[in-house]
Amino acid sequence: MARIEGNKFVIAGGLSQIGSEITQHLLEAGARQVVLFDNYSLGTESTVSGLVSDPRVVLVRGDILRTNELFDAFEDASGVFAVAGFLTLPLSLNPSLGLAVNVTGMLNICEAARYRSGVKVIFSSSVAVYGETEEDVTTEKAPWMWSGQQPGAALYGGSKIIGENLGRLYSQRYGVPFVSLRYSSVYGERQHRRAVNSAYIVDTIDAIRKSERPVIPDDGSEVHDYIHIHDIARANVMAMEADVTGESYNVATGVSTSLNDLVAIILKEMGSDLKPEHKKIEGKIRATVSSRLNFSNDKIINQIGWKPSIGIDEGIRRIIAWSGSAQA
Repeated sequence: MARIEGNKFVIAGGLSQIGSEITQHLLEAGARQVVLFDNYSLGTESTVSGLVSDPRVVLVRGDILRTNELFDAFEDASGVFAVAGFLTLPLSLNPSLGLAVNVTGMLNICEAARYRSGVKVIFSSSVAVYGETEEDVTTEKAPWMWSGQQPGAALYGGSKIIGENLGRLYSQRYGVPFVSLRYSSVYGERQHRRAVNSAYIVDTIDAIRKSERPVIPDDGSEVHDYIHIHDIARANVMAMEADVTGESYNVATGVSTSLNDLVAIILKEMGSDLKPEHKKIEGKIRATVSSRLNFSNDKIINQIGWKPSIGIDEGIRRIIAWSGSAQA
């Protein structure tokens, strides 16, 4: 375990949505220093504009593909949050760089953690490791069902499987403390448009604000387990302090929401009477298209004590308020 209070932590990918939220939680928990390690290729300082005024926050421009820069950043650190990585959409557009970042970058993080003995690694993985799961209840033991996926989605899921097993290898062989967190569909404040499922939420909100009918792909039966960014950050901090290593955990609500229900919630929270339009979307990259999902979060509840705290209605209210203030 790595106690938060009084210690230094590094967030690889610190200028990201997840990185900025973890930073906030670390500061509130009394961290001595939080190093935001980022190459600025996707994130900007505006993402953490409300945090950099804290003298405990240090910005370091670096790249996880350059191991020596990780060695320097990890000096005297108790733990690292391995957030940096390519999501499905950007990886589909640039597989060469995307796979290098997701695979070689994670290998470099593990190697730097081994070099700086005692640095615990919390890896941002994904339920993409299950592919188009056919399980009635998807636990951490479920297999990867990739054959029906689009190539980009399968490559992304495969890269996360490799990342998890690099961490497990370094935990077993070198004693590097390691935990993998498999996020479901992350959404919330500071939302970007690189996450396929969550981008749909902000796109729908934007369309309604312009008095345009929201478009629902196909018949709208596609479901996702939407997990709010606040709960993602809580899971990261709790996993860092937990006395566990070599384990993977689903970080999900256990509640599936169809696109039809999602759009209905957004319309209700925005007070709109617009009628959704169902349309077949040709050529659009989609991570999953399942009409049935049930991710179990029993393992993380039992072993770490984490439970989701924000339901989809409250989460949608928050992102509507955030997106409105961001455009003001």
